[in-house]
Amino acid sequence: MHMHKPMLPTLVDQAPNGEEWIYEVKYDGFRALLHWTKEAVDIWSRNENKLNKQFPEIIQQCKQLTETLSNYLPLWIDAELTILNTPFQANFSLIQQRNRLRNKTAIHKLSVERPATLMCFDIIHYKGQDVVQLPLIERKALLDQIIHTLTHATFIQQVPYEQDWHHLWKNVFTHLGEGVVAKRIHSQYDKGIRSKQWLKIKNWRTVNGFLSTYNSDNDYYTVGLYNGDTIEVLGSFKHGLSPEQHQTLKNFFYQHGISTQHVYKMKPSVCVEINCLQAKNNELREPFFGDFRFDLSPEACTKEQNNWLLALFPHVDISNPDKKLWKIPAFQKRDLLLYLREIAPYMLPHLQHKQLTIIRFPNGIEKESFFQKHIPHYAPPYVTSIQINEETFMACDNLETLIWLGNQAAIEYHIPFEQLDQPLPNEIVFDLDPPNRNAFSLAVFAAQLLKQLFDELHIQSFVKTSGNKGLQVHIPITKGSFTYRETRIFTATIAQVLVQQHPEHFTIERLKKKRGNRLYIDYVQHGEGKTLIAPYSPRATKEATVATPLYWHEITEDLSPTDFTINNLLARVKKYGCPLATLEQARANQHTEAIQSIIERCSSD
Repeated sequence: MHMHKPMLPTLVDQAPNGEEWIYEVKYDGFRALLHWTKEAVDIWSRNENKLNKQFPEIIQQCKQLTETLSNYLPLWIDAELTILNTPFQANFSLIQQRNRLRNKTAIHKLSVERPATLMCFDIIHYKGQDVVQLPLIERKALLDQIIHTLTHATFIQQVPYEQDWHHLWKNVFTHLGEGVVAKRIHSQYDKGIRSKQWLKIKNWRTVNGFLSTYNSDNDYYTVGLYNGDTIEVLGSFKHGLSPEQHQTLKNFFYQHGISTQHVYKMKPSVCVEINCLQAKNNELREPFFGDFRFDLSPEACTKEQNNWLLALFPHVDISNPDKKLWKIPAFQKRDLLLYLREIAPYMLPHLQHKQLTIIRFPNGIEKESFFQKHIPHYAPPYVTSIQINEETFMACDNLETLIWLGNQAAIEYHIPFEQLDQPLPNEIVFDLDPPNRNAFSLAVFAAQLLKQLFDELHIQSFVKTSGNKGLQVHIPITKGSFTYRETRIFTATIAQVLVQQHPEHFTIERLKKKRGNRLYIDYVQHGEGKTLIAPYSPRATKEATVATPLYWHEITEDLSPTDFTINNLLARVKKYGCPLATLEQARANQHTEAIQSIIERCSSD
């Protein structure tokens, strides 16, 4: 077998324009080549290391699909090996962690819990024939055929690409992705060449710090920052300086620094701007010198400020970021905005194309609040307005709107069950409302019963906390499948089944005083004109809890509604992924016949 060297893109500052270019997502993962024959499947790294043992889920799926793809084999496919957070954002630290593992049991566990995805973008061999001389657009067409054939492949996907640079960049920016690669549509595949036919544009984060050390052995400069009164290491860099800048800095450290074994240390004085992909754990990812910041004092280079810079906020005016919205823990508006910015890739898909109702808390959750569903006259033009009869409502269709609403101290985000272009629901939801938080176990029990019932009916369901005291079970359906009257028959029937089975635990009694200590199954809330808290929306609780999507295996007695807050939710979703990642796939493949059968049977009773 002859190993291929991949074609490499050239880093540039700006994307080229013109009809001869297409643009595709650049993921933060490992470059990989997939060699697929009828006899074997291998994943090779750019450095010619075989990765089969580290990523068994991909190998296994390829082998299962070999017969389906037999007419196209053997193949060489160029790809990025990733662990996806979202369709536009990959998790580099997790793919790096997986690649280092050698324990077979640990690898298998992670391959199930957080599977990798091979994101394919080019083809080198097709049906055993070398196709590198074909224009890119023709190679893409061949790859399209292959991916289209692999309809059931969850771990082998195609990198999104399009001709609209601005649209793709907006998505990558919103999702905090690594960047975009621009490619000439008529370019050939030049093996092992760093070509200007492929150009990469990075979605740089910019951080500020002060120079602290210079290592004359390797020419690396270390940058520090303040975390309160303590100085911490931000990271190190060596690239991006002109020869003159490098010489000037070296001389500065030689003159003013204190030397210890080739390392010159200096007190905080000179501030610099560094471009990077990420900054955490005292390390910078792909650091690149940006500029000197003589306008900054070292005291202005803080961890808090860099956290803000790393979040890549859009151009939205922010006012009073230090305003306290929660008392204990003492979360400020900046904490809310940072949460909204970083959760936006996960939250926005559920808000888009839906009429929005927000609850604003201008002076914090303990002070006066108010609902708002009409668009205010001072709303900026990027906020979507919805005209219904004589009233003008609003939707949250983009990152700018979400941040603008957060700046208005909008803490809660409520949405209806239908989209703007369709008066019929696109989901069915059961709201499981226990009498208080101490009775949360009743919501767990009810959700488990619903899951068991829906599994028996082959109905795909998802679950989330309400962010307050209960749970909510969602059934995605294609819009137009059922009317609200029909879904009401379905929800009422299912609710009554649970009440009949466990009348001591559950009720459909709307009057609170008649419920006692039973959990209320609120099927009435699922109706036209009604709203429900959106996935990932913060709640105005004292703990700053979040309406958190969960995996079904997490619905246990150990679960608490206060487990998930704006302070820890982002780390959770990056580590475990989004439980709603397959929601649209489930919607398209939903077993609506079972739902229809129940509706018809109960309509005739």
